[in-house]
Amino acid sequence: MSKHAPNSRRTPRYQSIALAVLTALAAGGCAVGPAYKLPETPSPAAFKETASDAEKAAAGWTAAAPADTLERGPWWQLFGDPLLNQLAESIEVSNQNVAVAAANYAQARALVGEQRAALFPAVDLNGSATRSGGGGDTRTASQYRANIGASWEPDIWGKLRAGTNSAKASLQASAADLAAARLSAQGELATNYFQLRQADAEKALLDATTEGYERVLQITQNRFDAGVTTKSDLLQAQTQLANARIDQVTLVRQRATLEHAIAVLLGKAASDFALAPAPWNMTVPDVPAGVPSTLLQRRPDIAAAERSVAAANEQIGIARAAYFPSLNLTGSYGFGANAASGLFNASNSLWSLGLSAAQTLFDAGATKARVAGAEASRDAAIARYRQTVLSAFADVENQLSATRALAAQQDLRRIASEAADQVEAQMLNRYRAGQVGYTDVVTAQTTALTARRALVQAQVDRQTTAIALIQSLGGGWHAASGE
Repeated sequence: MSKHAPNSRRTPRYQSIALAVLTALAAGGCAVGPAYKLPETPSPAAFKETASDAEKAAAGWTAAAPADTLERGPWWQLFGDPLLNQLAESIEVSNQNVAVAAANYAQARALVGEQRAALFPAVDLNGSATRSGGGGDTRTASQYRANIGASWEPDIWGKLRAGTNSAKASLQASAADLAAARLSAQGELATNYFQLRQADAEKALLDATTEGYERVLQITQNRFDAGVTTKSDLLQAQTQLANARIDQVTLVRQRATLEHAIAVLLGKAASDFALAPAPWNMTVPDVPAGVPSTLLQRRPDIAAAERSVAAANEQIGIARAAYFPSLNLTGSYGFGANAASGLFNASNSLWSLGLSAAQTLFDAGATKARVAGAEASRDAAIARYRQTVLSAFADVENQLSATRALAAQQDLRRIASEAADQVEAQMLNRYRAGQVGYTDVVTAQTTALTARRALVQAQVDRQTTAIALIQSLGGGWHAASGE
């Protein structure tokens, strides 16, 4: 009877431990954090600056199914420039800002795995061998041990799950940051590229203008040599030609700066990169504005800001969990013996089970302060999210307004340039006939050159505004034809 008594006394203890474990598992559904609710933001029915329905229908474009996780596609192909297509496609693998964002995303993904691992038991294996002796005694003692153990913190109050959810939200925000970095680099590349082509076009314009000024200077020189005109006319012609050549040098410098900027965007050394002058494709795509609700789902910066709110919300639950006791379960099984040969005999087995609990009774309001701090951090994230949304709406409105205004300006600039060209030709002919002074010729030439350069500027402004609008809308869409 006495042999069985110890077992009968241990049974209730085992049952109590098992009951505690089951209770902890059953309570695992409890969560002390607040339920996440998407913050409210302004939601206008339409963009104020959107073109009319007839204009949108004529454009032939419709917004793609909006979602931040959708691929935007190669939007730069809409500009019809093969070299730009080639350059933009290399942004993904070469741009260092994109590489940083990609590394941050990988880090956030690893953090999710780390947080998720905390939901499961940690298992470890230990082994040791010691040999001891002392004094004048020549005898020694040996001790060998081997055991496998595990520890687990049941997620009773949802603290660990909140940490995992927060890490997941941060991962999604990091993915949005990566998309934003990619879109920003692509947009900056396209903008610099078209400004470089603008410099090429202006340089060609100035080259032709300079040739004309050289001919006029020769005419003026001949007239001066013949005593038909004054020295001031000759000096004015020389000044006009010198100023045009100064503008040529300035454009060469501006083009080099843009070329170097493109090299950096592509992750290349400026000294190892060059873009040869080429014809400028002045295509300006019709960009669909969509509706405000789609904008909230498409822009990476909005998605990142919203996910940051979700992550901050989970931190409140983590802070609140400190109000409740934490439990930790431990267990181990192993062997201990004085000789290695008998270490794994059943008689040398050792085991243990443990349950510990801890509860803070007094911390002078530290937990309350941490909860209040987490709530304030969430409120700040909400404010940043709303500000991002407001700024996004303003960006789109600005670019829509600029798009419409620049289209009208380009038509007017073309009319002005054509008229100025005619005045310049007429004034030059009248000067040759001795009907007007050279000052009138200089004025007409200056006006014509200014009008030509303004037309070129208006054309590149339309392209860069289209790029800015694409970025404001989150980048990319598809055409009705399936492009």
